[in-house]
Amino acid sequence: MNDIDREIESDIKFFDASEDTAYEKKEGDVYILAIESSCDETAAAIVNNGREVLSNIVASQIDVHKIYGGVVPEIASRKHIKSINPVIEEALLSAHTSFDDIDAICVTYGPGLVGSLLVGVGEAKAIAYAKNKPLVGVHHIGGHISANYIEHKDLKPPFVCLVVSGGHTNIVEIKDYGEYRIIGRTRDDAAGEAFDKVARTIGLGYPGGPKIDKLARDGNKDAIKFPRGHVDGAEYDFSFSGIKSAVLNYVNGCNMKHEEYNKADIAASFQEAVVDVLVTRTVKAAKELGYDKVVMAGGVACNGALRAGMDQACKEAGLELFYPSPVLCTDNAAMIGVAGYYEYMKGVRSDYTLNAVPNLKFE
Repeated sequence: MNDIDREIESDIKFFDASEDTAYEKKEGDVYILAIESSCDETAAAIVNNGREVLSNIVASQIDVHKIYGGVVPEIASRKHIKSINPVIEEALLSAHTSFDDIDAICVTYGPGLVGSLLVGVGEAKAIAYAKNKPLVGVHHIGGHISANYIEHKDLKPPFVCLVVSGGHTNIVEIKDYGEYRIIGRTRDDAAGEAFDKVARTIGLGYPGGPKIDKLARDGNKDAIKFPRGHVDGAEYDFSFSGIKSAVLNYVNGCNMKHEEYNKADIAASFQEAVVDVLVTRTVKAAKELGYDKVVMAGGVACNGALRAGMDQACKEAGLELFYPSPVLCTDNAAMIGVAGYYEYMKGVRSDYTLNAVPNLKFE
């Protein structure tokens, strides 16, 4: 058995974000079985009426991939195959439900890693066919935005949302449930990707976002003036390749001169530059478009400096701010169940030709 096979055989780690409560399905309730496998988390959830999470099970692969300094697609796919059935069984068990209680199967079909997506899509189609249940394909980013509806019961569109993760950085106008218009996007690296690359540059390892966030608390955010990327003619767009290169050049310059550098200062200064552009452009977009609510979604929405910076800026601008708890910012199936519920209620249905779309657009 090689090293990869040993990792695949490691124990599945389950994280259930719901309360252990017995539920009784009432007349009119709509139960969604949601499946998420877009990257390196195998997840299943039972969601009632688009707002109530009965179970939210996540099998984490982070201990596998951190050995390699990032997500290895083949390992992720094989791990999903091992985990998908136990995760779904645990979601049903934790919610005290069975397939007979389920009204629809909702699954992420893109964007993401194609091998990972195929596991979830294949599983969802098999269950839908075997149990004669409606099938609904869900956009992964729509899921991240919808995570906010779980804890903020009164939150309703329209609003402006900053979606910020390892693969995406967008400012999105949410006109209605499932109706989106991107008004700002990254032209190169996503913010989360930049965090991972900078963390690797200064020797912090993977995943980079939480490590930089923690180290930055001990640093001086004004120690180094890293650039804020701008895109001519696109005031809401982002570019993070420049700051990534600036950090690398700074570290290489110090090494060539045999000068020591303070990792905490680099982390704090880098994070400050990224947070600055994310906050200012999102708040500007909300004000200029006439919205009074700002929402954040995605894994980087867990970042402490981003939350604090956005909170202060929104208060100064008279805007309400919403974001999910950390467990709902990262990839999970509850958010897919919420997004899928609103698609299902609008009459959206997918047939058995539903396929993984790794580069699925969001417009």
